[in-house]
Amino acid sequence: MAIPEYGRNIQSMIEHLFTIEDRIKRTQAAYYIVSIMAQMNPQVRESSDYLHKLWDHLHIISDFKLDVDSPYDPPKRENVQRKPRHVGYNSNEIRYGHYGLYTANLINKAILYDEGNEKTALVQAIANYMKKQYLSWNRDSVTDETISLNLNELSGGRLTLTEDMKLVSTNEILSKAGLNQNLAMQKQKKKFNQKPGSQGFQKKKQR
Repeated sequence: MAIPEYGRNIQSMIEHLFTIEDRIKRTQAAYYIVSIMAQMNPQVRESSDYLHKLWDHLHIISDFKLDVDSPYDPPKRENVQRKPRHVGYNSNEIRYGHYGLYTANLINKAILYDEGNEKTALVQAIANYMKKQYLSWNRDSVTDETISLNLNELSGGRLTLTEDMKLVSTNEILSKAGLNQNLAMQKQKKKFNQKPGSQGFQKKKQR
């Protein structure tokens, strides 16, 4: 069936239209079938042009061969059966997906800067952003050394963190992101479940 949701009965009724020789009676029957289609799919009434859609469906189910006095121009087969244009896949390859493409673009921009205070500030800002992104992906912890190594790798060795560059602390990042409270609750719950007499402790003991 061209449009399965209308069911076999509607399909049979539309096929019966071809046996009606009188055009006026055939058109009247088509109007009747459209009214039944509207009752079967009341959600289609939410659209302002729902009658147009129903008549289009009528022609589609009839394989575009129905000859009646429709209130709307029948749809063309090539328009209905046209395949959508292939969007294509994202070809961007990122070494560390949790940092995102935005971080990769920032690093590429920073590489072009001349050495100086402006570049130093930008590199430090990128490193802090990378740390924030890392903690959004893994909320446990991340060392500044890890961020420094990742930055160096993503920049092809052209950007590095010097010893005097201090990154924002993990606690401060989590606090601003509203994650500290969740972490504290998780730790408290884990600690409670390990206490003797707790349900979690009993399950662990049974294992």
